[in-house]
Amino acid sequence: FAILAFSPLLTSASDPSPLQDFCVAINDTKNGVFVNGKFCKDPKLANAEDFFYSGLNIPRNTSNPVGSTVTPVNILVVLEGTLYVGFVTSNTDNRLITKVLNPGDVFVFPVGLIHFQFNIGNTKAVAFAGLSSQNPGVITIANAVFGSNPPINPDVLTKAFQLDKNIVTYLQSKFWWDNN
Repeated sequence: FAILAFSPLLTSASDPSPLQDFCVAINDTKNGVFVNGKFCKDPKLANAEDFFYSGLNIPRNTSNPVGSTVTPVNILVVLEGTLYVGFVTSNTDNRLITKVLNPGDVFVFPVGLIHFQFNIGNTKAVAFAGLSSQNPGVITIANAVFGSNPPINPDVLTKAFQLDKNIVTYLQSKFWWDNN
């Protein structure tokens, strides 16, 4: 687990590429997409509620042989504060899916997609992030692109971001920090 401090950073989880961005499991065999032996909701119909759960802070039934309740997902759990979270689906849709989270709320970020967490409250925010990977970590996009060592050729970034070359060289000259 990681305890996160929040600032407006876009990040991407580092993990092997899945067949598609995500699979929201469904039982509807007529309207689903069949991937790896599972029926999934059509990704174009997915929304923030598909990745959200509220009430993790409420005790649940643990009267079973194991004496626990398990949530088998990669999650961000908000303990304090209010966070605006979201992720962007991959090309060609590049669809933004967002949600405002409060204490006890949970959100799942699909593996490998650009995502963010931003404190929109008037107090500090505290959350736990559960990462599931052989090499869990975060790639801060701005740091990776504009703070690489050695720097990426400004001509490449000028074309990729459709920016004036002076803006690219200015961004590359900024101090980029290690937030891992």
